[in-house]
Amino acid sequence: MRIRQVSSFIVTSTVLIIVLGFSPNAAAQDRASGTIIEGTINPYGFQPENDFVVVDAETADLGRLFEDLGPVAREWYQHVMTLSGPYFEGRAPGSAGIERAADYVQFWFERLGLEPAFPEDGDESETWSSYRQFLELPGGRPSIERALMQYRRADLGEQTAEVGRDFTVLGNSGTADVSAPLAFLGYAIEEGPDGYSSFPAGEEPGADLSGRIVIILRYEPLDEEGRSRFTNRRFSRHAAIPPKMKAAVDRGAAGIILVNPPGAVFAKDGLQDVAASRSGTSLDVPVVQVTPEIANRIIAASDSDGRDLAALRRIADEGGHGGIIFDGDDEVRLATAIDGGMNRTSNIGGVLRGSGDLADEWVIIGGHYDHVGLGTFGAMPNNRGRLHPGADDNASGTSGVIVAAGLLSERYENAEEGADLRSILFLAFTGEETGLNGSRYYVEHPTLPAGSINAMLNLDMIGRMRSDTIAIGGTGSAEGMLEEVRPMLEESGLTVHADPNGRGPSDHASFYGAGIPVLFFFTGTHDVYHQPGDYGWTVNPAGAAKAIDLLVEVADHFATDPERLVFGGGRPTRVVAEPKNEAAGRPDPNDRGYAPVRLGVRPGMGAGDEPGVKIEGVSENTSASAAGLRKGDVIIAWGGEDLIDVMDMVTRLREHQPGDVVEMVIIRDGEEMTIPVTMKASEKVIEN
Repeated sequence: MRIRQVSSFIVTSTVLIIVLGFSPNAAAQDRASGTIIEGTINPYGFQPENDFVVVDAETADLGRLFEDLGPVAREWYQHVMTLSGPYFEGRAPGSAGIERAADYVQFWFERLGLEPAFPEDGDESETWSSYRQFLELPGGRPSIERALMQYRRADLGEQTAEVGRDFTVLGNSGTADVSAPLAFLGYAIEEGPDGYSSFPAGEEPGADLSGRIVIILRYEPLDEEGRSRFTNRRFSRHAAIPPKMKAAVDRGAAGIILVNPPGAVFAKDGLQDVAASRSGTSLDVPVVQVTPEIANRIIAASDSDGRDLAALRRIADEGGHGGIIFDGDDEVRLATAIDGGMNRTSNIGGVLRGSGDLADEWVIIGGHYDHVGLGTFGAMPNNRGRLHPGADDNASGTSGVIVAAGLLSERYENAEEGADLRSILFLAFTGEETGLNGSRYYVEHPTLPAGSINAMLNLDMIGRMRSDTIAIGGTGSAEGMLEEVRPMLEESGLTVHADPNGRGPSDHASFYGAGIPVLFFFTGTHDVYHQPGDYGWTVNPAGAAKAIDLLVEVADHFATDPERLVFGGGRPTRVVAEPKNEAAGRPDPNDRGYAPVRLGVRPGMGAGDEPGVKIEGVSENTSASAAGLRKGDVIIAWGGEDLIDVMDMVTRLREHQPGDVVEMVIIRDGEEMTIPVTMKASEKVIEN
């Protein structure tokens, strides 16, 4: 008989929310036959329907519940609750929490008897004696190692400015100690609208500023009201800081002092943070920002004409002044050093040795163990600074890797002596959330020849199975791959969306790009994806157990089948728009908080003070492609308002419906232009 079991739960003070499903330990003959739906899915829109029911929490027997769920679900749930706990701080690379998570994963690999997968760091012998593959990732928080600013005052003599109050070192500063006289370069804009330039026509770079510390105004020329002369928004692209600094360095500046222009309506208060000011390339000269008060003091000591910062701003607003050389003899000293803030982190790997004729061939099973920490990246602006537990993303996949390692170790231990078994490499990747960094690093610094790897199986977000439904990507990444795994998919009793695409927003894409067949196990996204609400108690242990059972069967097949997979295969099928819910006055029950429209661009980030989102790629048949947006365009305004960054763009998308026309201002090849974009519906429903 079919056994009805509890397979997911949320405990509150009054109710227990559960999902009713099949026992993960039910025999295959007791299961309904699985269903395979072939076709491409949109990973961000794949959300199977919930099948929750409510049970009285006062009568729920949690002990019996976990006993009935079985050992796979129990162990997996224990790992998820642990890795998503506050002690692990959201597992962001560079944090103490991710190091604790790495220790945890290594502990279990060792406990399960897996062998080390990497040479010791710096060991050129290539003997595998470490569970860690170390790498450094950009994006760590830079810190100020040295900050000294000294200047003279006629009434008080030499003064030392106070870092954090009077000045700060900016994130692209070089390491240097310079004492030099001053010059003023205004806004340091080489070419602006209507022929504006901070420099006289025909001026050669490097003519006047050699051996000078240069004062530069932030932003761009202002009118009498303190608003930009270049745009009716806050500031245009000409306010970007990196080009200003390049203009000064190209003309021989020995150091740079940045200051806010007095009277600017939209100027930011205070001094910039060293991390937030890290834009453009690092320079070889000291770069600091000072308060207007300190700027006035050093100008008063150097300019014999008695001008202050406001008077110099008025000159700069008109342009054409070039470098104004102060004739005073007093020098300013700047001594700076920045720690670049690279994050040292590691992939974790363990080896289950095979045997027989297949022992030198491999299967890789992996999942990323990092998440977004306190939301300093990859999170909504209103959630920054809040702990993101990352239970489903991806404590669920990491836990699946650990549990699968134990199950497959048991199978190998019980195999006949001398059986032909491929070796299995279990990997927990770091840096997935910042761009598949850990898996890409492994592919670029492999411990295995690519030709020895039969397949890579990736677990990412397997913790929210609904309606016994799972997506498996990459079924077209090898010739006949879907037919190879079809019996296992059907015997699972699950509804499987078989997506032929081997690419996607997770670590399997790194291996697919290296010509390795892949499969990607994924139970769908949800309303707390990359949100602080992705808690351990919201996951589905029995559903995860079914996903792990299926993974283990597939892995066992790829590890024992004497025939090697051959890379290559299927094409994706068509994706169509999700039908809208027409119930007037009711919220759409299928809405999980995602935008009803899709722009269709792969974004980068703006730089410096320049608002906007740089387009790194445009998808076909989308709002962006229909409007003529291109790779390299920078969207700087949306519907008449400045577009700040990627998260701002996500927020704007959620405000629109299909058919809305948005006036977007873009920068293309240095020119500003306005493009109307007609919004198309998001792609969420798959049609074979």
